[in-house]
Amino acid sequence: MPQTVIQKIIARAASKRTVDVGDKLWCKVDLSVMRDFGGPNVILDYKEAFGDRPLAHPKKVAITFDLHLPARDTTVATNQRALRDFAKASGAMLFDIETGVGQHNLLEEGYIHPYDVIVGTDSHMNLLGAVGAFATGTGTTDLVASMATGKLWFRVPDTHLYTVTGRFGRRVGAKDLILRILGDIRTEGLLYKAVEFEGPTIDRMDLSGRITLLSMVTEMSGKIGFTPPGEEVMEFLRKRTGRAPRRWDADPGATYEARREWSVKDLPPMVAKPHSPDNVAPVDTLKGVHIDQSFIGSCTNGRFEDLKAAADVLRGETVAKGTRLIVTPATIHVARQALAAGLYRVFMDAGAVITNQSCALCTIGHPGVLAPKDVTVSTSNRNFPGKIGKGGEVYLVSPQTAAASAIYGEITDPRGV
Repeated sequence: MPQTVIQKIIARAASKRTVDVGDKLWCKVDLSVMRDFGGPNVILDYKEAFGDRPLAHPKKVAITFDLHLPARDTTVATNQRALRDFAKASGAMLFDIETGVGQHNLLEEGYIHPYDVIVGTDSHMNLLGAVGAFATGTGTTDLVASMATGKLWFRVPDTHLYTVTGRFGRRVGAKDLILRILGDIRTEGLLYKAVEFEGPTIDRMDLSGRITLLSMVTEMSGKIGFTPPGEEVMEFLRKRTGRAPRRWDADPGATYEARREWSVKDLPPMVAKPHSPDNVAPVDTLKGVHIDQSFIGSCTNGRFEDLKAAADVLRGETVAKGTRLIVTPATIHVARQALAAGLYRVFMDAGAVITNQSCALCTIGHPGVLAPKDVTVSTSNRNFPGKIGKGGEVYLVSPQTAAASAIYGEITDPRGV
């Protein structure tokens, strides 16, 4: 029976030749990940359920610090201390405050492989589908179970197939595409579904663009998304993991629950208006909307390519008076690359504040939150009420649109800058 990508991954993890949609199967878990946010509850629940029982596979458990960096108060510091102590006692891997966004850092450090099954306390784990891994967010109970037993059960989801054609116009890219798709599919359109993206547009997309695309599968309530293995991605995996990666193509004739097509030929920069990621409109319909702040970063748009796209807009320009621009690299690797390429100089000359590598303004736990009535454009992935400050408004945009808007202090089409 021809299999989709997710069926092939689950079949391998469950030691089956094939699986059917709807099957419930115990799968081997290759990596269990907790963050500094939520991680303390994981270790408390683990100790309550299993006491001093050793982890099933200590080197398949990772603790990543990516939200409250460095600790902003004694509560956060105490929680981080507890996680460091647990890592030392259990043998789990620890990625401390200098590393950055967990999924990105694990990818860069070579811990992610095609066909891996990965669970974590971050709802955007599924961006790792860009390299053929089945990565998904879980609650504390499931994560604890995976740490203790090395396995977890999953129901095999249906898969949708999305085909994308055409070439992006100037200063239009993956974020604009996924916002357009979100506007069509809506926030519940992929509820417990897998999705495979294909087509010439996807084939040409670099790893950064694929991560942007797949990180927002979460905002459509999807379980996991995949892009096909391009040569750039395969070479990235060879260098980072030190092994020859296995391709993750669906079988010819695999069954899809739904198929959709989009063209980016005439796609304009897109914006998700408050207060939902699927409240989408072309940037031209919002030109002139005042902003107080612009944020460039997050697991969705914090790669080097994202920062460079923003810097290309900002070069020789300055941030509008009364407007704040905050730039955050996703990881220490991205920060070093941006520094070496001179991007920090561009941002500082423009009047931006560059923060340490982290998740940053994805949530209210990071410096830069909004006051009531503040308006920000953000390259993050969610704009629900109160996400980064009660009474504030968040417009989701691409790095190019965020940079252009910072220059003028209002939502601006980057194609005109």
